[in-house]
Amino acid sequence: MKKVRVRFAPSPTGYLHVGNARTALFNWLFARQNKGVYILRVEDTDIERSEREYEDRLIKDLGWLGLDWDEGPDKGGDYGPYRQSLRVDQYNAYAQALIDQGKAYYCFCSPEELKREREKALAQGKTPVYSGRCRGLPVGESKKRVKAGEEAVVRLLTPDKGILTFHDIVRGSLSFQLGLIGDPVLIRSNGTPSYNYAVVIDDALMKISHVIRGEDHLINTVKQLLLYKALGFDPPLFAHLSMVMGKDNTRLSKRHGATSVYQFSQQGILSLALFNYLALLGWSPPDGREVLSKKELVEGFDLTKASRSAAIFDYDKLYWINRQHIKQLSEKEKAEKALIELKKAGYLPERLSHRQWHWLEKAAVPLSRGINKFSDIAEKFSIFFKFSPESMTVEARRVLETDCGRKVVIALYEKLNREKKIDFDRLSLISGDIKKETGCKGKDLFHPLRVALTAQISGLDLDTFIPLVEEGSQLDFPVPIKGCAQRAAEVSRFIHGV
Repeated sequence: MKKVRVRFAPSPTGYLHVGNARTALFNWLFARQNKGVYILRVEDTDIERSEREYEDRLIKDLGWLGLDWDEGPDKGGDYGPYRQSLRVDQYNAYAQALIDQGKAYYCFCSPEELKREREKALAQGKTPVYSGRCRGLPVGESKKRVKAGEEAVVRLLTPDKGILTFHDIVRGSLSFQLGLIGDPVLIRSNGTPSYNYAVVIDDALMKISHVIRGEDHLINTVKQLLLYKALGFDPPLFAHLSMVMGKDNTRLSKRHGATSVYQFSQQGILSLALFNYLALLGWSPPDGREVLSKKELVEGFDLTKASRSAAIFDYDKLYWINRQHIKQLSEKEKAEKALIELKKAGYLPERLSHRQWHWLEKAAVPLSRGINKFSDIAEKFSIFFKFSPESMTVEARRVLETDCGRKVVIALYEKLNREKKIDFDRLSLISGDIKKETGCKGKDLFHPLRVALTAQISGLDLDTFIPLVEEGSQLDFPVPIKGCAQRAAEVSRFIHGV
């Protein structure tokens, strides 16, 4: 196999959709597995919609996802420039050569004329195809009309009939009727190149060996193969991936949930988890494993085994994979991820003291268990920062409304009020005394104890919660943490009004 050179060539017209990110990732995996070259090329010839802001965001999101490139607009390379808007002279030169060779021609048909052609074809139940009415115009006459300022596009002259067959790495042998292609536009009337034209020039001059992209480009591939032949370039090999769909089998869109890499990064999805999940959209390793490292994915990836069926984006599956990768984080990494979200919530200061950081490291470990994404962790930390008897759930209030609930809370308040320092061992002894004094035991004892200290009926085990809340109450946080004695006092006062 010749030297592998692949490219990801997005248009900077919006945020990076996960479907496009999957394409970028498959190209990256294929390049890295084959010791090849991975190229980032920005296709910014859509002047009205392309924005530099989106290009900057795109580069950041690809980097966050864990994809790096060997050549690109920010890195340079031997085959640049890597931004289409800087390659216009090349497109014009090749288009003029095709015209001079009789392989392309100027078309002066107005948008209104083309619209009437399409409507007529549709009314007759036919596929709308350009009629070729400008094919026979003399080249010299056409050039004079263009020089005089008349608007025209440049079209490729294509066969009216016949079949074009090519091999697709994913889909095998594919055939298309050439009579349904028409004469595709190469250069628009405003002088900008069409997608199908520019991409062929770019891929040929950049020596792209494999084009890996979505199946929605299949019809484009036919047009591009005709262009490769007209230009005398050897075409690359093609692989068309299945589309990424929602669970309802429609194109994944914002009505399904988050769809851009940036949105998932802001939600606290780990970059490796999203990388891992996207790699499994339309491909799976032979051993059936689902939680893999980048190295394992590179080693096991097989483009020929990519699925032809639609890839269904399952948010629950992504969250499950994210939970597995969260488990593999170190204490420090969990704390760093939690810190971002807790600052947003206003719980932590911009800069933490050594003691505050030490507390966060200990707290982030148990509170990160079971979360789908790190944006959920601020709610978990609310057990420390948002203690409020008045905001208790109905279930928690019911615990306090029982005879044992009231007795246990009042006894707990009285005993903690006399303690200078509390830890879990001391609380265990106190709960034993309360059991003897009140006769309450089992859930009638432990549920009121939990509600009195957390204002919740579930959450962290008390042997984990007690030392954390007590240590946290001694630290100067923007939202102060209340210690056990203060919590019991507030709940005791509250139940007198229940």
